Amino acid sequence: QVQLVESGGGLVQAGGSLRLSCALSGRTFSVYGMGWFRQAPGKEREFVAAISWSGGGGSTYYADAVKGRFTLSRDNAKNTVSLQMNSLKPEDTAVYYCAARSISTAQRMAELGYNGMELWGKGTLVTVSS
Repeated sequence: QVQLVESGGGLVQAGGSLRLSCALSGRTFSVYGMGWFRQAPGKEREFVAAISWSGGGGSTYYADAVKGRFTLSRDNAKNTVSLQMNSLKPEDTAVYYCAARSISTAQRMAELGYNGMELWGKGTLVTVSS
């Protein structure tokens, strides 16, 4: 069974940090570009960050809103990606979804947006209080 399972959401004060993780099972992790999207209440799901599949050099791409504050990394041995979120702001409050697309670079995932993803997790809630 193919699954993306997120963990690490929660409540944090503005300026704080959280680390989200996503584990892929049932597929060969290294051939997937991995990314994070988020959806705030009443808003569309938006791209946050992505990291290329292993053949794409593991490059990363970030939305302007999180650049310099969020860092995405992957561990192919553990089939996981981790999103380190620092200097969190109330506007970062959203449900964060892990996504995957096979043989994809990070930039391509950002260009395609949520309609271009092949696999989705169920999401994890991040709430940043002011």
